[in-house]
Amino acid sequence: MQTTASPADIGSEILVSTAFGLTPGLAATELPEPADPLSRWYRAVALGGQGRYAAARADLLRSARTATDPGLRSLVESTRGSLLRQLGDHAGAAAFDGRAAAIAFGATGAARAEALADAYTGLAADALGTGRLALARTLLGRVRPLLTDAPPRAEVRWHWVRAETALAGGEADPALRDARAAVALAAALPSVRHQVKSALLVAAATAATGDLAGAAELALRVDADCRENSLLPLRWATAMLRSGVAEPAAARAAAAEAADHGARLRAFGGDIAPLGA
Repeated sequence: MQTTASPADIGSEILVSTAFGLTPGLAATELPEPADPLSRWYRAVALGGQGRYAAARADLLRSARTATDPGLRSLVESTRGSLLRQLGDHAGAAAFDGRAAAIAFGATGAARAEALADAYTGLAADALGTGRLALARTLLGRVRPLLTDAPPRAEVRWHWVRAETALAGGEADPALRDARAAVALAAALPSVRHQVKSALLVAAATAATGDLAGAAELALRVDADCRENSLLPLRWATAMLRSGVAEPAAARAAAAEAADHGARLRAFGGDIAPLGA
């Protein structure tokens, strides 16, 4: 009988914790080599959260070639779309998210619910990024019945995109409600990254209500969390928000920080030009 965890099991636990847990800032050099396609997906998610786009894309491409489980294959395609979307390429992301949705129908049970929820939520965010708010809302409606069987992180993501859609439609109060719902749900999860992004959305929605000082204060807290956990993409987004809501001197400093963060992201492979812009 095996009484100790194998190196592969320990490595998988480390990757899960970095992707969806308490250690999102673990240095890339400290991440173990994945033992299987699922662990490789975890590492890709972790690297993407740190803004290490080139390394994340390499892991996702390898997972796409080696994974056989349809649920995992769908999640891989959704993650490929997410990385493109983070860099402004919503049209390119939609191709991956659409593929993810098609593949997800080959899965069953909870795996199917998770994969479809991720794919539809991604497609809604893609639609939002190309100005199709009605389509975004329709796709978010498809996600709702899946949340019963999907993992809690799927509901957090759903609230993110609902909040973003409300903001795009000029509906500050509904956006703030969804952002706060995401914060409450994320608080029950081990994922620091989900908690930090949810807090960032609360800051953005607070700004939309007209409370710029409150938004600036919240964004400063988010920036500290991003810095502590090496969440560079979220730190860049936070700096962008701060540059628009802070007092003039602080706003100029935040804009300079955003430029520095953007340069680091480009050095990590975050240089894909938006399509159709």
